[in-house]
Amino acid sequence: MKGDIYDRLGVRKLINAAGTYTMVGGSRMSRETLEAMCEASGSFVEIRELQSRAHERLAEITNNESALIVTGAAAGLYVLAAACVSLKLGREFRYLSPSEVGQCEIVVFRAHRNPYDWSLRQLGIKLVEIGYPNMIQPTTVQDLEEAITDNTVAVFYTEMKQGWVAEGALSLDTTLLVANRCGVPVVVDGAAQLPPVDNLWAFNRMGAQATVFSGGKDLAGPQASGLITGSKRLLDVARETAFPNYGIGRMLKVGREEIVGLLAAVEQYVSMDHEARAEWCQNQIEVLRKSFSEYRNVEVTDSYPNEAGQPIARAIVSFSREG
Repeated sequence: MKGDIYDRLGVRKLINAAGTYTMVGGSRMSRETLEAMCEASGSFVEIRELQSRAHERLAEITNNESALIVTGAAAGLYVLAAACVSLKLGREFRYLSPSEVGQCEIVVFRAHRNPYDWSLRQLGIKLVEIGYPNMIQPTTVQDLEEAITDNTVAVFYTEMKQGWVAEGALSLDTTLLVANRCGVPVVVDGAAQLPPVDNLWAFNRMGAQATVFSGGKDLAGPQASGLITGSKRLLDVARETAFPNYGIGRMLKVGREEIVGLLAAVEQYVSMDHEARAEWCQNQIEVLRKSFSEYRNVEVTDSYPNEAGQPIARAIVSFSREG
């Protein structure tokens, strides 16, 4: 069929002046990524074999022990939460009763609470909140130590400095120090925490057992994809919980196109000249500023970091009524 697909459907196309938000489509895939996905769709393969090879390659290029492709960052949190329960109780999640799962606890900071908590709550795991989203009563190390009990399976941490989360949580460094001392794994939600590229491995090298990234944001992979990087011990359990195995992860299907597409996107991302990209972004702001220089009611200002607290320049365009 000829013509634009959105025109045929009667769907308006947008100018994305917001960022890599899911509600406007995330990001745009490169021609190389799209071609890789088309090539993948042309042949049948054994999915487990493809996953194994892709995960090995992703672990290698992201400097991690292990990697796992899922259907998105929220799905990654879901699968990892179940894996933490299985690791704690020593049994596959599908064999656990609701009462056994319900006794398990994940520690979170109140300052980090967000709608993606549903990924944890719908499993039946209890969330134990600590601290407050303010600095009137700062969260202490003792708060975290007291929250960790024999029922604790993990601490989930939303890493977003200068981004959407409120003040009031312990630093990631301190959280890792306490949790690791108590023998409790820390999972980092880094969905939008790229760039810098070294975040793909930095949090895990600090001591986190796993970090979750969105595949469709700065990685510019398929929108319905996510990447988990981390320790082999935890991700091996997560792999048994995730697609294509039967159980809670079976509904989170990842096709060969998404697997190959995300791998292609990450390969491009780790080899990208990120300094040149940052310079290009800054130059585009200057182009925008000059374009509106003749309009007295339009002001273009620099905004740094971006909406998720990441080190990349963006512009804020403000309009006012003349006179």
